[in-house]
Amino acid sequence: MERILCVWFPDWPLRRPDTPPDRPAQAVGGDNRVAAANVLAQEAGVSLGMLRRQAEAICPQVVTLERDLGAETASFEEVVRAIEEVVPRVEVAEPGLAFVPVGGAIRYYGGEVPLTERIAKELEAAAGPGWRMGLAAGPFAARRAAQIADPLLVVEDDAEFLASADLSTAAPPDLVSTFRWLGVTTLGELARLPRPAILSRFGLAGLEVHRIASGEDRSPMPRLPPSDVIFEERFDPPLQALEQAGFAARSLASQLLGALAPSGAAPHRVEVECESATGVVRNRTWRSMDPFDEAALAERMWWQLRAWTESGGVPGGLVRLRVSPADLSDQGRQLALHEDAVSEAEAARSFARTQALLGPDAVLQARPQGGRSPNERVQWYHWGEEPSPNNRDASAPWPGRTPDPAPALVPPEPPHLEVEWDEGVPTSVRLGSRWVPVLSWAGPWRLMGRWWEGGAHADRYQLVTSAGAFLCEVRDGHTVLAGVYD
Repeated sequence: MERILCVWFPDWPLRRPDTPPDRPAQAVGGDNRVAAANVLAQEAGVSLGMLRRQAEAICPQVVTLERDLGAETASFEEVVRAIEEVVPRVEVAEPGLAFVPVGGAIRYYGGEVPLTERIAKELEAAAGPGWRMGLAAGPFAARRAAQIADPLLVVEDDAEFLASADLSTAAPPDLVSTFRWLGVTTLGELARLPRPAILSRFGLAGLEVHRIASGEDRSPMPRLPPSDVIFEERFDPPLQALEQAGFAARSLASQLLGALAPSGAAPHRVEVECESATGVVRNRTWRSMDPFDEAALAERMWWQLRAWTESGGVPGGLVRLRVSPADLSDQGRQLALHEDAVSEAEAARSFARTQALLGPDAVLQARPQGGRSPNERVQWYHWGEEPSPNNRDASAPWPGRTPDPAPALVPPEPPHLEVEWDEGVPTSVRLGSRWVPVLSWAGPWRLMGRWWEGGAHADRYQLVTSAGAFLCEVRDGHTVLAGVYD
């Protein structure tokens, strides 16, 4: 296996102008976990991976900065180019973290020590101190070595180096808890277990962890990518806006993963290439320890396009964008009995094309959330993106909510509904130009308004007519249509 050098800047998310130099500071990602912390924050007890609220409880004076991964990628581009002055193949995993296959470079520079000294000199010139490097046979061991390096750690035997590492460094939480229950707490203890038993009990997930624990990380090219799985788009006139390039990147990511989906394969590395109107060609390889999904791939392509654009690497606009897999997963995935991967991939590509043509607001997804009225119990978000976190638990009691069954149709803006009443009893409803009698009804259910904000109370009724069933709200003597039952 070719030797892999991991280059890591632990404080890269904090290398920005608004980071205070004399106060504890931390950077958090979209999962609300600490991605970087300066020395003052670490001395106060803040550690990487800690939840934001835990870090702020430990160190109340800490300054929390939201990560801007696009800006971080743009600034990291200079570091990547510096490494490419020494070794031409650099694979970016995320801003501040890169992997460099150095088998040929070691022979060219006469050994590992001269090579790492040369790369260290380039890193100092491009970004200053603060870097760490780990050199090992596989990317996982190299990443682990970089985490504990000061500032360089060379691993001779991956299995021996990883033997004392905790299981949580390589296994998902559900596997970790099961292994701990069995008395297995380190990667070395796991490696000593028979592999057939691990495979039969824990499947491919257990097999992958066992391979890592044994120092058998994925080889750089376990499976050759098919030559026809290369997707390219040309633009005339050239794309000038970064948002347009982002939509194109999402479309290409959808096409690439859609073509691989029927075989169950997914890329661990992809090569992104663009061409400007002046003929300048740029390319970059992105690596992921886990196979890319569509959202992750589109996100990284957008980061890279932003980095090239902001550094002046796409003069005159974008005329060509290309993406191709450089390394496919050799495990694939097990399809369900009735799963139609081809149809799912085609539907995803259609959504991506529609969104690229009409904009992100044209294709939305929904998920249930807590609320009292039907239109409050659904959260809408852009297709292909993660929903924003909220505290409206759908399983909470929500006193006063509309009883089941839920309406099939809920208008975004409730229209006025004409209802005739006889001493508080609904008798007929006007539908268009005719009145229809109410056959049965239920209610009222009192909906208490937010009185502290001046909100009025309302009464809700379910009305059944020969033309359909309706949910209506009566507020200040006016009736509106809140939903239509199927």
